[in-house]
Amino acid sequence: MTSTLGARGPRTDGAAGRAAVRSPGPLLPDPDTGPVDSARDWIATAVVAVLAVVTRFWGLTSATDKGAPIFDEKHYAPQSFQIARLGIEENPAYGLVVHPPVAKQIQSIGGMLFGYTPLGWRLTAAACGVLLVVAVMRITRRLTRSTPLGVLAGLLLCADGVTFVTSRIGMLDVYQVLFVTAAAGALLVDRDRMRARMHAAAVAGRVHATDLGPRLGFRWWRFTAGVMLGLALGVKWSGLYFIAFFGVMAVAMDWALRARYGVRRPLAGALARDAVPAFASLVLWPAVLHLLAWLPWFATENATYRHVVGDKVADNWLPDALQSWLYYQSSVMGFHSSLTNTAGNHHPWESKPWTWPMGLRPMLYFIEQGEEVTGCGQETCVRAIMLLGTPAIWWTALPVLGWALWRAVLCRDGRYAFALVGYSAGFLPWFFQHDRQMYFFYAAVMVPFFVMLLVLTLGEIAGRATDPPARRQVGLALVSVYVAVVLANFVYMLPVVTGMPITQAQWYQQLWLPSWK
Repeated sequence: MTSTLGARGPRTDGAAGRAAVRSPGPLLPDPDTGPVDSARDWIATAVVAVLAVVTRFWGLTSATDKGAPIFDEKHYAPQSFQIARLGIEENPAYGLVVHPPVAKQIQSIGGMLFGYTPLGWRLTAAACGVLLVVAVMRITRRLTRSTPLGVLAGLLLCADGVTFVTSRIGMLDVYQVLFVTAAAGALLVDRDRMRARMHAAAVAGRVHATDLGPRLGFRWWRFTAGVMLGLALGVKWSGLYFIAFFGVMAVAMDWALRARYGVRRPLAGALARDAVPAFASLVLWPAVLHLLAWLPWFATENATYRHVVGDKVADNWLPDALQSWLYYQSSVMGFHSSLTNTAGNHHPWESKPWTWPMGLRPMLYFIEQGEEVTGCGQETCVRAIMLLGTPAIWWTALPVLGWALWRAVLCRDGRYAFALVGYSAGFLPWFFQHDRQMYFFYAAVMVPFFVMLLVLTLGEIAGRATDPPARRQVGLALVSVYVAVVLANFVYMLPVVTGMPITQAQWYQQLWLPSWK
């Protein structure tokens, strides 16, 4: 992702000849094709993964509405269980069928195993939450070339309230968060693999054979990124934002790589050699996968809106099934387009994107209080689940984002630019539809990328091994204190992100800001 040019200068061959014999070619840049894992690295990854399993699965089924789903689980739990039994969402009377089927198809695995139970509709969300922690940890390690920073990223994500709650509720968001994060990770691996290929081409003398540079062949990791983006699009249409942002980023990576190796026309080379294959892998292929997710719908006669021709749609020359499917998509588009404040759609817990970076308007998913709630040591208790970002993480947003922009734009640090692209894809597009009714859970997809930015910043504070010992000790102490504050903050929040019974006084103590009420 770096846009820094490789070092230039006369090439020397052999230790004895460095003083006298010089060849005219430029030095090749370090290919830097990624870290090599040791057993110690994998053990560190496994330890954090176990912590993710514990936090995501502990008490997973405890908070329900008298055994029924809570909040928007009321839509997705019945729909996914229909898929578990029938292979399709059959009955629109169950609720709003306004999202593609991929997340509900995955969620149906829990229904197949455990039936229509809290574990059935939350199992796969928790599993994806664990995979998300592992993915962020491994991506951050590759991004920073540092195992400690990768472990720190996994630890911070474990202690974030938004990803914690999102992983423990049977809604759609955690699936999209996982898929877009995995897509970003695949593009990062693709960058490192292409560095190796470009370096091999440079050693073979093929870089300057044409002004555009060499062809780099089929790119399996970029293809994998396309698979992940297709799955993200199959969860929610907002996956389109990531297709657009990541597509531009992929071409920018190729442009930077060609410039790094001294290709005479790097931008033209990236557009001619890389952009068309990138479009196929990151745009066309996700579109195909999105359509493939609808195959059960086409194959079943009783699917939602399966037969609307002659009723809701005038017959034309297209096949009836295709006309019905297009009507289905137009109804989804119509629903989302009309869900605006101007049209009178308001929700007591809605929030706008400018409140998301610092989590100023969280969302209450579940609450029960009164004498029937016991377990807090008093006659009247409260049990609540609030989608609430850990303040010690989220309230650093302004300085961290400001530093990241400085590093990415002025210092041309590709590590920060990479994470900023993912963060921006989940954040900026919503400003263009600010009249729409929005919720804080839309911000869940921003969290993995913010954690990467935060860890990069903490790495700067901690310093490098080559720094003076006193500087290094102070930096490590500051980072250690900060991590301890995050963990303490998360432990303090646990009652309101897990639904543990607490007293009324304790409940009010958890609501730090007026906008949290």
